[in-house]
Amino acid sequence: MNQFRYRLRRLDQTPYMTVGLIAVMVLVYLAMTLAGGSTNVNVLIEFGAKINVLIQQGQWWRLVTPVFLHIGFTHILLNMLTLYFVGMQLEAAFGHWRYLVIFLVAGIGGNVASFCFSDSLSAGASTAIFGLFGAFMMLGESFWQNPTIRSLARTFLAFVVMNLAFDVFTPGIDLAGHIGGLFAGFLTAYLVGVPRIGKVSAIKRVIATVVLVAGLVWLYLHGMAQ
Repeated sequence: MNQFRYRLRRLDQTPYMTVGLIAVMVLVYLAMTLAGGSTNVNVLIEFGAKINVLIQQGQWWRLVTPVFLHIGFTHILLNMLTLYFVGMQLEAAFGHWRYLVIFLVAGIGGNVASFCFSDSLSAGASTAIFGLFGAFMMLGESFWQNPTIRSLARTFLAFVVMNLAFDVFTPGIDLAGHIGGLFAGFLTAYLVGVPRIGKVSAIKRVIATVVLVAGLVWLYLHGMAQ
């Protein structure tokens, strides 16, 4: 029994969601490479990149699938390195399933924002990764009295500001997707809570849920109406 409990504890401490997400994205990247290359527009469209006109025609899943696609080796390499180091910390803080919910909702939220404000083809886990940065911001706001969390939140806030500033002056970067993912992750972190660290007030969770749902619905409807 003690050995079984030890194994359960070890499994709980293993960031298997983060590793699993990375594995899925690497496999998808390899499949795209074999299909003709991850920078090939036709391959990107076939695998589910965000294309506004196709979403407007009813292919709503293109708000989800772009999270798992990447355009070129450098793109996936940088995203997977960032996901690994940030994801490990957040998965330990929120727990496996809450962490996965934050990642997926942030990714979808970023793609919905991109759908609303950008006509460009887009793909990549950056929307979800910015959502993880947003989750760190939530931790910093809710548990500011904790010096470790406060330090991490400040570090990631500075990182987010620098990245968004870089996005503004870099052509081809999906700024709307990054900002949308950031806010979606921030709000979703309140929604799921973080019992491993402490209690989040019920009023904050209700407000975050209402703002998140209303925001996603408005962005989606606005994008469909364009």
